[in-house]
Amino acid sequence: MGEEQWWWRMMWWDEAEKKKGDNFNLDLKMEGRRQRVEGNEKSMETRAIEMKKIYATLRALLDVLEILVGQSPSDRLGRQILDEIRRIKRSDAALRGELMPYNIVPLDAPSVANSVGFFPEVRAAIAAIQNCEDLPRFPYDTLQLRQKDIFDLLQYVLGFQEDNVRNQRENVVLALANAQSRLSLPSGTEPKIDERAVTEVFCKVLDNYIKWCRYLGKRVAWTSLEAVNKNRKIILVALYFLIWGEAANVRFLPECLCYIFHNMAKELDGILDSSEAEPAKSCITDDGSTSYLDKIITPIYQTMASEANNNNNGTAAHSAWRNYDDFNEYFWSHSCFKLGWPPAEGSKFLRKPAKRKRTGKTNFVEHRTFLHLYRSFHRLWIFLLLMFQCLTIIGFHHGKIDIDTIKILLSAGPAFFILNFIECCLDVILMFGAYKTARGFAISRLVIRFLWLTAVSAFVTYLYLKVLDEKNARNSDSTYFRIYALVLGGYAAVRLVFALMAKIPACHRLSSFSDRSQFFQFFKWIYQERYYIGRGLYESIGEYTRYVVFWLVILACKFTFAYFLQIRPLVSPTNTIVKLHDLRYSWHDLVSRGNKNALTILSLWAPVLAIYLMDIHIWYTLLSALVGGVMGARDRLGEIRTIEMLHKRFESFPSAFAKSLSPQRISSRPVAQDSELTKMHASIFSPFWNEIIKSLREEDYISNRELDLLMMPSNCGNLRLVQWPLFLLTSKIMLANDYASDCKDSQDELWYRISRDEYMAYAVKECYYSAERILHTLVDGEGQRCLKKLQLVQSRLTGLTGLLIRDETADRAAGVTKALRELYEVVTHEFLAPNLREQFDTWQLLLRARNEGRLFSNIFWPKDLEMKEQVKRLHLLLTVKDSAANIPKNLEAQRRLQFFTNSLFMDMPAAKPVSEMIPFSVFTPYYSETVLYSMSELRVENEDGISILFYLQKIYPDEWANFLERIGRGESSDDDFKDSASDTLELRFWVSYRGQTLARTVRGMMYYRRALMLQSYLEKRYLGGIEDGYSAAEYIDTQGYELSPDARAQADLKFTYVVSCQIYGQQKQRKAPEAADIALLMQRNEALRVAFIHEEDVSSDGHAIKEYHSKLVKADVHGKDQEIYSIKLPGNPKLGEGKPENQNHAIIFTRGDAIQTIDMNQDNYLEEAMKMRNLLEEFRGNHGIRYPTILGVREHVFTGSVSSLASFMSNQETCFVTLGQRVLAYLKVRMHYGHPDVFDRIFHITRGGISKASRVINISEDIYAGFNSTLRQGNITHHEYIQVGKGRDVGLNQIALFEGKVAGGNGEQVLSRDVYRLGQLFDFFRMLTFFFTTVGYYVCTMMTVLTVYVFLYGRVYLALSGLDYEISRQARILGNTALDAALNAQFLVQIGIFTAVPMIMGFILELGLLKAIFSFITMQLQFCSVFFTFSLGTRTHYFGRTILHGGAKYHATGRGFVVRHIKFAENYRLYSRSHFVKALEVALLLIIYIAYGYTKGGASSFILITISSWFLVVSWLFAPYIFNPSGFEWQKTVEDFDDWTNWLLYKGGVGVKGENSWESWWDEEHAHIKTIRGRILETILSLRFLIFQYGIVYKLKITSHNTSLAVYGFSWIVLLVLVLLFKLFTATPKKSTALPTFVRFLQGLLALGMIAGIALLIALTKFTIADLFASALAFVATGWCVLCLAVTWKRLVKPLGLWDSVREIARMYDAGMGALIFVPIVFFSWFPFVSTFQSRFLFNQAFSRGLEISLILAGNKANQEK
Repeated sequence: MGEEQWWWRMMWWDEAEKKKGDNFNLDLKMEGRRQRVEGNEKSMETRAIEMKKIYATLRALLDVLEILVGQSPSDRLGRQILDEIRRIKRSDAALRGELMPYNIVPLDAPSVANSVGFFPEVRAAIAAIQNCEDLPRFPYDTLQLRQKDIFDLLQYVLGFQEDNVRNQRENVVLALANAQSRLSLPSGTEPKIDERAVTEVFCKVLDNYIKWCRYLGKRVAWTSLEAVNKNRKIILVALYFLIWGEAANVRFLPECLCYIFHNMAKELDGILDSSEAEPAKSCITDDGSTSYLDKIITPIYQTMASEANNNNNGTAAHSAWRNYDDFNEYFWSHSCFKLGWPPAEGSKFLRKPAKRKRTGKTNFVEHRTFLHLYRSFHRLWIFLLLMFQCLTIIGFHHGKIDIDTIKILLSAGPAFFILNFIECCLDVILMFGAYKTARGFAISRLVIRFLWLTAVSAFVTYLYLKVLDEKNARNSDSTYFRIYALVLGGYAAVRLVFALMAKIPACHRLSSFSDRSQFFQFFKWIYQERYYIGRGLYESIGEYTRYVVFWLVILACKFTFAYFLQIRPLVSPTNTIVKLHDLRYSWHDLVSRGNKNALTILSLWAPVLAIYLMDIHIWYTLLSALVGGVMGARDRLGEIRTIEMLHKRFESFPSAFAKSLSPQRISSRPVAQDSELTKMHASIFSPFWNEIIKSLREEDYISNRELDLLMMPSNCGNLRLVQWPLFLLTSKIMLANDYASDCKDSQDELWYRISRDEYMAYAVKECYYSAERILHTLVDGEGQRCLKKLQLVQSRLTGLTGLLIRDETADRAAGVTKALRELYEVVTHEFLAPNLREQFDTWQLLLRARNEGRLFSNIFWPKDLEMKEQVKRLHLLLTVKDSAANIPKNLEAQRRLQFFTNSLFMDMPAAKPVSEMIPFSVFTPYYSETVLYSMSELRVENEDGISILFYLQKIYPDEWANFLERIGRGESSDDDFKDSASDTLELRFWVSYRGQTLARTVRGMMYYRRALMLQSYLEKRYLGGIEDGYSAAEYIDTQGYELSPDARAQADLKFTYVVSCQIYGQQKQRKAPEAADIALLMQRNEALRVAFIHEEDVSSDGHAIKEYHSKLVKADVHGKDQEIYSIKLPGNPKLGEGKPENQNHAIIFTRGDAIQTIDMNQDNYLEEAMKMRNLLEEFRGNHGIRYPTILGVREHVFTGSVSSLASFMSNQETCFVTLGQRVLAYLKVRMHYGHPDVFDRIFHITRGGISKASRVINISEDIYAGFNSTLRQGNITHHEYIQVGKGRDVGLNQIALFEGKVAGGNGEQVLSRDVYRLGQLFDFFRMLTFFFTTVGYYVCTMMTVLTVYVFLYGRVYLALSGLDYEISRQARILGNTALDAALNAQFLVQIGIFTAVPMIMGFILELGLLKAIFSFITMQLQFCSVFFTFSLGTRTHYFGRTILHGGAKYHATGRGFVVRHIKFAENYRLYSRSHFVKALEVALLLIIYIAYGYTKGGASSFILITISSWFLVVSWLFAPYIFNPSGFEWQKTVEDFDDWTNWLLYKGGVGVKGENSWESWWDEEHAHIKTIRGRILETILSLRFLIFQYGIVYKLKITSHNTSLAVYGFSWIVLLVLVLLFKLFTATPKKSTALPTFVRFLQGLLALGMIAGIALLIALTKFTIADLFASALAFVATGWCVLCLAVTWKRLVKPLGLWDSVREIARMYDAGMGALIFVPIVFFSWFPFVSTFQSRFLFNQAFSRGLEISLILAGNKANQEK
């Protein structure tokens, strides 16, 4: 090709491009004008997509041309061509603008497909950041399509990454734009950002920094707020966001970010004052480049990573390494400025841990001990113990309060100081590990408090002893008493003053004023530690009074109960026992001589004390249920709880909707009269109602017929009445006709009768007006003259409308003519009367036209949409005969509509227009859970032959039928879908939307965008109306609103959805199906953004290292992933817990002022999404002395209908997330529980984020966000007019793992600094609520179980020692009197009646009394008490073990459909140590108590005393099998036995998992015992089993009441002999290679010898068969004790060569325990009806909905046979 041709073409291209570039800007303006004036949204959208594709093609052609010319052309012409191509690619604005990736606002280049840039507030924000007039010059060589701005300056000076700058540029622009829009300013030609908007953003973003500077006494980086101009404020906001956006894991250290910002702002201030910018010295790297990441963040990250590596994958003690809190709290002291700038690498802060040299913890050390419970909540325990002491003293003084009683009561003084001294000692001990790095003030305070409490405790105790001496001396001198009273009174007064000043709201101002005095400041500092956080934890006086009164009522009830029913009944028996002497013991007594039967008294009082300490939680539960119920009723919850109520109140919905969910400027438009107001409200309500109904149809909850009946007309036409949905009016016309046929009275009486049913009157009126309008529009002028018996008219009208609802054809037109003539005949023959002669001429004309065939010959077929809908509606009104009382039929559809309509009457903030609402983001962390079920997953069958698809077809038959109807299929089998890819995809989505999948969550959250688009679209038309050229019918037409560029842009401006798919990059690399499914979700949801961590190997200095990037992607126009941002990280972001780290890396991509945290198993609904802008207005509402920082949201658990277990879990969860959290918010202690709460985004991202991530200690990461928010003076509220769906675990094993995870997390919370500080810094009453609703709930749960142990061990002690009989024989007063006191609360506590009260209250409130009673009875019949008792054991085990040994970890519970049978061995592995061992221990205690105990009442007393304990035993042993599908099916039982024996006998080894081998499982079960402290505690706990052998031996007949120690010693000899015999019996020929036959012969002889020896022993001595069984029980318990000790001290046992024997004995124990559990299962499996009954109660709710679970569980193959 010649040179001239090349240049000609290139010149042509250049001219074309220039012309296109000029036209492009004009096109942008024209398109914007056209979309605003003409509203032609669909063509705009189509044109934009087409332009994008054209530009993409042109870009591809240029790339091909560039490749053809070559990257390194040798000739001059080639180089010129290449330069020209590159110039065109750089200069073509349109080409770059459409292809350059952007997130929401196309800031780097203009875009025709995005209308956000046209909004005045966005233009103003962009202009504000581009205002560089007063900034220094800086190099700006890069060719760009936009003006340079302050972000380019900051990037040049401080070395921020390009994509971090792009990301935060958009973030700041949106923040400023949204702040501007909320001011409702008139938009000018060139909009400018308002000073108020900038100041609002500035103050909110830098609020924590300002407080930090004030706390440390440092001056902020600017002189004063007034002196900082608007541009400088924007620069500082941009600087903070850029620092935060690239900080990676350092984002968890908010005060560290304050330190970085402070120094960078100071450094930047000097640069900004210069004429020319230069790179900041702190960010210049060794190679001369500028990098904030390398110089500032990476050193801090590397130190944190080294400390994280030191935690040994979470198994090391918390005290052995610094977590995120330790690093952050370093910056709470003024000494942090010694770190220098940039941070000195050799500082202690950046010191990496070495073997013996490391930096200690900061301010707090998380030592693993139960003592943290006392230390954190010492005020509670001291109060309870002192009250117990006082009540006991009063009880022993028979209720008399005289001077002697008062002197004894004053013993509470020394007790108070001693208990405080103990707490102080714990402070000193538990700070070990932080003394070197703790603040000097903190250590000084510890020392001063320790010395003070030591001295005052000794002094007060001495004084009180002197008071007792005076009392005993009986003299008149009471000097010491007066001194003592004066000292106590003075101390109490001082404490009261400081308590008031620190905690009481009314005194807080005085407290702040007194801080100026060093004297008061010193004593306040001694009284309460001062931290950066936790200051100002006070509420308004009204709220304070509220929760104080709440707790005073509880405490009054508790102490009244304790005194009269627990303490006083024990006084008399205790006095009697103390006086008894010379009691005969059945055993050799070692400790009870001369101590007034102290152990007997202890066994009597211990269970009472245990119940006393924990029953306060029961009283809290009762009162909170009552208060929560009253609050719910006040909030109008449950007013509409049936479909009948919804029908009756439908008329009031439009006005309520207009008041609550419509902006005031729309709903308050002036109207002429009330009827017009009702019609206006109906016209506002109808499009939203219709969209809700359409969404229900899209989700297949309703059918097409129900859709037609539920849709509501627009009410914007010329009809003179409100048109209601047809489901309210069906069959009303037929009933009115019947009334008319039967009516013998006047028309007025007939109309009165019809009008008694409002909807019947509406139906009659609408039928008349609609028929009139349709007929008038259908015929010409001559035919209209005829429209002047009702059933005939109705039948003719029905025939006419039946034709008109179809498309026009010649035959149908003729049929319409015929139908009209028949209607004419009816009118002329049936309605004409003799008195109509004056109309004779008109009738003659009509008759002539009819005879000539001209009448109705010209038909105007309905063409416009409105008339078609009216004809269709009239036809349905005339033809639908059956009642619509149960429409919609689907229970979920009913529930949703009931809740939505009920919420319209609840108190909620008024809705703002979408343009002025608070913007928000939704944030979902995802790892590797199911995204979308594949067809293979749908069809694969489990062991019972059940596929997921078949299961769902049976569980949701109506939804399956609706789905087939929607896709246009009839009854279809699975194979029918293979021929259609689109139907197959729809099927996959249908199934996934019924599981707990990411697809369901994404669909639900994208309803927010759909709702905002609808609201924005309609508001534009309502506010513009006819003035903008819309007709009355057109301006509320919602057709195509989702394609409106304006509506979409407005929604994108206000809503962002980011899913943090942590390993999406890895999934794409290995082509995992999850990656393809996530990409599919992005294609279907254009606003969906996916963030992930990208790993790549790079070479550095000859070494291969991994680089990590945070990436954000979206789907482009071709459906491919388009990378928006890629921000390099300093290293692997996962240093702590996975979920919070996943959230942290992606939170930089969120936008707006609020952020809603959504788990991957949640759902949302369109009707609830419409209320989101109302909820967001709560951030500005009055909720106390602080604005809210977290808005709590109600949840609906959508998995409750699957099975009875799912129902129990659903009811329990629903009770907590509604009534429970309602009361917590009322008492000002609601936290964040991992639910769909809405966070104040700016508040939290500047204070550490929305969760904490330190390894293990923050395993329950969500709740720490609530702790952090509260400690940082936040305010957490709860709102129930909006709900979000949530899935829960539906199988027992899933539930147990989940509860174990939560209980373990609470065990870690006990050790945490957050709980310690809240326990210390809350006022006393708020602390009570906090304790009993967080860790205290698990403490009380554990104490409930411990009460059973304490009581039974006490009874066994009395039984085995013989004291119960001996005391009863001597005193005859103990009997049941003392037992009554011990058992007054025990039964109800164990059975869980009281804990079920909130659930019952919730049922009553939201279902009604009768339904509540029915639901509760149904739950009892489904063994809910068994389930909740079993859960009690789960929580107790994991909570206790976590505090003792640690080991809390995240359990992946799985969220699939659980209908499979769980094998016996699997259940045994999961529950053996948590439930079975403990249940068998309780059973052993009960057996021994029954065998040797004495009770005056005999058998009936035994039953009363022990029935609740037996219930606990049965529940813990058999619940896993009762709730196991097919748990009693014979074939399954046989298979389970084979699997159990194979697992039990299979030898373990390296790499063999516990699920395959008993030996491997046994090793795993004891892996948590690691520390010497844990071993000592396990040893102490294990020694309790020795009491059985010690007691039973002396009860044997053969001992003849001999109480010598030799008897007990001889029993150990017998035990050793039995162990040796066991060894001989278990010796196998494989091990004894020599003479295997002899070994077997010897074993046989030994067996015969043992049998003969036992027989002779029984025959020749007093030894009985009962003694034989008793001895077996004793030796079993002792053997278990020895076994536990051997496992605990494994390191000592192994060298002795005894480990193999220990393991075989342990195998025998597990085999025996398994056999005890398995035998009843085998017995019940013999009876087929048991399996049927089990299926019936297990899936009872499903049966009530016509399901076929019995077929499912039987392994039905119907899905294949079809």
